[in-house]
Amino acid sequence: MSGGVDSSVAALLLRKQGYDVVGLFMRTGSHAEEFPQSGCAILEKDLNNIGTKSHKHGCCSAADASDARGVADKLDIPFYALDFEPEFTRIMDYFVDEYTHGRTPNPCVMCNNWLKFGRLWEYARQIEADYIATGHYARATNGCVLRACDRSKDQSYVLFGIDRQILHRLLFPIGEYQKVEIREIARELSLRVAEKPDSQEICFVPSNNYVDFIQGRRPNFDGSGEIVDTSGKVLARHDGFQGFTIGQRKGLGVALGERRYVIDIDSDRHRVVIGSREQLLRKSLVADRVNWLIDEPTESFSCRAQIRYLHQAASAILTPLGGGEVRVEFDKPQSAITPGQAVVLYAGDQLLGGGFIKSS
Repeated sequence: MSGGVDSSVAALLLRKQGYDVVGLFMRTGSHAEEFPQSGCAILEKDLNNIGTKSHKHGCCSAADASDARGVADKLDIPFYALDFEPEFTRIMDYFVDEYTHGRTPNPCVMCNNWLKFGRLWEYARQIEADYIATGHYARATNGCVLRACDRSKDQSYVLFGIDRQILHRLLFPIGEYQKVEIREIARELSLRVAEKPDSQEICFVPSNNYVDFIQGRRPNFDGSGEIVDTSGKVLARHDGFQGFTIGQRKGLGVALGERRYVIDIDSDRHRVVIGSREQLLRKSLVADRVNWLIDEPTESFSCRAQIRYLHQAASAILTPLGGGEVRVEFDKPQSAITPGQAVVLYAGDQLLGGGFIKSS
């Protein structure tokens, strides 16, 4: 329970269906003094080792915990806050490391893999729970993960890294609903979060200023270098390649009279390569660290591949390469295939698995 309307209504729906529901909140770094104490049990032995910096999160703040606890009280279910600050630090380090190696990270995927369907499931087993449920817009049926009915809110893209062994233990109560229906359900029960806005930013970078965040955690890192065109001609200098991502158009600091986009980041030489929109197009990619939610394929097959959260999945041929790698060849070239981002694979509505883009 994150304190948002989706996870709150998920708990409500499960309660109505007769489940014995326990609400869990991930505490990732707020001050102990700011955290609501009344009616909220804080678990984990290292609570007293929480750092002194307070993070104003989009889904994990003290205010969010208070909202989640209020909903739990209204539903008359137990509520526990688990201290996951050490694990969350790992996610922030991953985020920074990816940018400083010229890749664009996806921390929401890692949060799901390591925490929501990792550590939270470990805790669920400790209390002998039969299932783990979240407010994700997705569906779980017969050991398969499917896209949500509300395609505009579908979050199956960030779920590809789930351990296949727990697929039969997943519940996504709101996956059959439209977002407008979820808010209406919350209003009918007068839930305090009914009108709460959706979180849009990376929860540990609420200012959305990734460069400052990276600099704060890697103060000695110098990624400055050159901006070049595809022929290698130097056009300008930049303050750090970690501030760029594939497909970026704004903030390049180059006035050429025509639109240019970041088409490559050479972290070894600290170079940012810019080019035309057409030069962003790529026909294929190689992905590694692939996780399968089906039997691992040994031969090429047709599927639909999605290369970022807001990308429309495109027809492709997938070829296993061994060692956790695959090649994805698209029927039509795709724009801004970005190393570090996930490529997620589907057959119709079914989520097959996915991996992290290594190269294009």
